[in-house]
Amino acid sequence: MEKLNATISELGNEWEMMKSENMVILFNEDSPQELRDISVVHDGAVSEIVEAGDVMELGDESYDILFVGGKANETLRELGHATFQFNGQSDSDLPGTICLEKKEIPSLEIGQKVIIKSN
Repeated sequence: MEKLNATISELGNEWEMMKSENMVILFNEDSPQELRDISVVHDGAVSEIVEAGDVMELGDESYDILFVGGKANETLRELGHATFQFNGQSDSDLPGTICLEKKEIPSLEIGQKVIIKSN
């Protein structure tokens, strides 16, 4: 079951810097302008609760979700926002963080899909 099916509509000027830190910061199109520079902006909305064990697809790559912070589903629902850390960790002190397996983040382009689904 798909929990998020979104299309990238904008890549912030500094999103590559976040990528070099093994992070992708998602926001929907209603995000504040001051956050867009570091963000991957999308047109989607979460339809179900995201949980550890789900899978995120970015471009042609798939990533296992290992941890979902206590506020991540709330911010995904309200702002289309979460910080995705591709660090292989199964916990985080930051409540809006989702941790994924440690794999290289692909190059992203406007029009690509971001999908989160049950495994």
